[in-house]
Amino acid sequence: MRLDKFLKVSRILKRRTVSKELALHQRIEVNGRIVKPSYDVKVNDLITITYGQRILTVRVLDVVEYAKKDAAKDLYEIVSEGFKEENNIEN
Repeated sequence: MRLDKFLKVSRILKRRTVSKELALHQRIEVNGRIVKPSYDVKVNDLITITYGQRILTVRVLDVVEYAKKDAAKDLYEIVSEGFKEENNIEN
């Protein structure tokens, strides 16, 4: 399944267009590599999403074409969640 569709089906991101835009702006990595929205997601992939100052890393547990809201959270596990550290330069 395409990365942008997986992020929408799993409800990690609310809209597929948002997933696509983040990938096109090099804000999504899979297994440490920047990927395109068309990347084929596989079980055990580590997906890191950077949006704003937030960084979210999840592990893919299952890939399905459609998931109801309750089942969507079973498609992935959160590995880490945090914020980017800002580089404060003092003059």
